[in-house]
Amino acid sequence: MDSTRQNKISRLIQKEISDILLKLAKETRGIMVSVSVVRVSPDLGIAKAYLSVFPSEKGNEVVEHLNNNIKAIRFELGNRVRHQLRIIPEVRFYLDDSLDYIEHIDKLLKD
Repeated sequence: MDSTRQNKISRLIQKEISDILLKLAKETRGIMVSVSVVRVSPDLGIAKAYLSVFPSEKGNEVVEHLNNNIKAIRFELGNRVRHQLRIIPEVRFYLDDSLDYIEHIDKLLKD
C-alpha cells in the first residue's frame, strides 16, 4: 500500500522521465517507448520505472541502453525536479511486458 506522498512523487517522476525519453526518442527511429508506471520505495530513495517498448523485440535492448546511461538521465531528472524534491531518487528501468502477456493469453484462449 503506497502512501499519498509516494503516489505524488511517482506521478511526478513518471511525467519527467516521459519528457526525458521523448527528447531521447529523436535518436531512436522506429522505436516507441512509454513509461507505464513508476513505483517509489517507502524511503523515496529508489524509483522503479517500468517501460513499454514497441516493437517488443527491442525491449531488452532499450532497457539495457537506458540503464547503462542512468547517470545522465538521473542528472537531467535532478535538474527538472530539484525545487520539488529534497532527495532525487535512484532510477532503475525495467521492461513492462504486460501487453505481451495479454496477447499470449488471448491467443491461447482463441485456440
